[in-house]
Amino acid sequence: MNFKIFKSVFVHYLLMISVILTFNCCAESKKQKGTNNAENVTKVDNANDIIPFFQHWNLILGDGSNVGQAINYENKDFFYTAHDDKEDWVIFKTPNAGNTHGTSNNTRTELAQLKKWSPMTEAKMNATLKVMNVANTGDARVAATYSVVVGQIHSADGHENEPLKIFYKKFPGHSKGSVFWNYEINTAGDDNSKRWDYSYPIWGYDFSVVATNENSYPSEPEDGIALGETFSYEVEIEDGIMHLTFTSEGHETKTFTKNLVASEYTKRSDMPEQVKNLFVPIGQDGIERNNAYADEGLFFKLGSYNQTNGKDPKVNRVWCSGAETHAGDIQKQYADGNYAEVWFKSANIEISDDAISNAGYFEANDGLSKKTTYPHEVIPFMDKFKILLGDGTNVDDLTKFEHEDFFYTVIDGTRRWVVYKTPNSGVTSKNSSNTRTELQEKREWTPEEGGKLTGSCKVMQVSISGDARVAASYSTVVGQIHSGEGHENEPLKIFYKKFPGHKKGSVFWNYEINTAGKDNSGRWDFSTAVWGHDMSVVSTNKEDYPEEPLDGIELGEEFSYEVNVYKGIMYLTFTSENHETKTFTKNLISSEYVNKSDLPDQVRNLFVPIGQDGTERAIAYSGELNYFKQGAYNQTNGKKPETNMVWCAGAETYGGDIAKQYENGCYTEVWFREATIGPGTPPK
Repeated sequence: MNFKIFKSVFVHYLLMISVILTFNCCAESKKQKGTNNAENVTKVDNANDIIPFFQHWNLILGDGSNVGQAINYENKDFFYTAHDDKEDWVIFKTPNAGNTHGTSNNTRTELAQLKKWSPMTEAKMNATLKVMNVANTGDARVAATYSVVVGQIHSADGHENEPLKIFYKKFPGHSKGSVFWNYEINTAGDDNSKRWDYSYPIWGYDFSVVATNENSYPSEPEDGIALGETFSYEVEIEDGIMHLTFTSEGHETKTFTKNLVASEYTKRSDMPEQVKNLFVPIGQDGIERNNAYADEGLFFKLGSYNQTNGKDPKVNRVWCSGAETHAGDIQKQYADGNYAEVWFKSANIEISDDAISNAGYFEANDGLSKKTTYPHEVIPFMDKFKILLGDGTNVDDLTKFEHEDFFYTVIDGTRRWVVYKTPNSGVTSKNSSNTRTELQEKREWTPEEGGKLTGSCKVMQVSISGDARVAASYSTVVGQIHSGEGHENEPLKIFYKKFPGHKKGSVFWNYEINTAGKDNSGRWDFSTAVWGHDMSVVSTNKEDYPEEPLDGIELGEEFSYEVNVYKGIMYLTFTSENHETKTFTKNLISSEYVNKSDLPDQVRNLFVPIGQDGTERAIAYSGELNYFKQGAYNQTNGKKPETNMVWCAGAETYGGDIAKQYENGCYTEVWFREATIGPGTPPK
């Protein structure tokens, strides 16, 4: 033999290790909905008693726990072995809701390699499996619904993104499902919230095929894979190129290649149409690093990574399924088919001797979902604020503070947000009819001194009950300037309002006059529309609604505001993707409403009929101390509209029972991902 050839083969042999995973399992002895278990199911020993392979993997369970190398291990809820008189299998099973691992929205019972390797070395994984169940509930418009990931390549570094996810998905009522694979970009820059997947169909559809209705489904794929039908995949990495092969008896063999170290998505113009249709509408429109996953450690994962969850689709319309979770009760989910179950009969991995420990990944992600992330860790300006919660509680120090009912953090599938939540009826502050979970700035400043507040938010809920004739119904205030002296009026309130049954709501801002004289009962607001209607657009009937605004903002749609007060002038800027940027100015130290004749027609129509027809001090808010407020100030209350046809909404309050209000949509909820506070600056 040629010595160079012999040497090359020998070196290759030394560089590769092979961990043969030919392991067998079957379903539980008791037949379960969604599986086609054989009648005669015999329990076998632990998986490593069949083929000892677990020293090369950690096993993550559907309760979020990392059980380590799972030697002599089984768990009757998630991971076990059996024999069905035909073949041996290992079962990976996970519910729609349990505890998750890392920052994921989804539960998994999944193996993860203990070592990571460079995409420039050689690595292989193959497996033969059958999917026995996917969740049977969820929103059919959400791409991830009814699906499970059965194999992955995961990055252990950087953004920890996933250059490969192998999916199985089947819509309810269909006999055949789809197998497809996704490539997730390794997002350029520090902000990974704009990452997206591109999906390739294997048999059946790709990831982007969704329904137009929550409970309707696309036609069944002709070349799909049924539950219980065996298929195999092989993943091979060589010199930065990923080679994929998919086989199944009676189906065409499919092969693919993908470069993992040189991106094809470095410019916005490179974005595929599929991505523009699926991800761009939810703001995930990033570009990729030029060298993609080069210089990052990668590792294989294998098992049942359930992609169906119970999170509200308005949070993220690609990844949040809105499926049944029975409040996290695993046995109830298993009893009615709300879980993913995957059986593997063989698998194999080969990695280079150059692979190194993947301990850092597990150290960073183990138990992360159970750790509290406080609001001040997401928005670090909390030391400059105190807060009033929806139950009337005041808290001055927000460091390491959260409240599970009012003020906490969440992940929407791409990033963390601070949640402000408050019912229609709770305990209010003095002089207010409305509950709030709202920050109040500790510093006070005059309009002449100025200040600046910014916020990027999305409103997730406004009350679904109220009187449509009342201007304040179905609305919440997400940002304010409040006076701390005199009448303690509000030169700025930023509102979001959406009528029931409408898809889009309105964003508008109100200026409340600083009433002349000692009697403040004649005060009124003038409202200016940003997107959609202003506050004065109401119904003539309690349960009818005006037309839906064409340029409105949906629940869950992000928008941002900047409030910049500089030398007595308030400069407002409102931005939202796919909406026109709007700017406004308002003089806070010189009034335009000093005479009755100055009252705008909007005010004559809305406020004068209820006796609020005052005039303003000529110097408006000049010299008065003000402060910023931000959060969720619920404008919908249970007070009788006959008391005040502008502010008393007549909404459902369930006798002040907060839990019942939350359960029945009688509350407001606002999420902020970013906010800043500081001195006013010269306008651009």
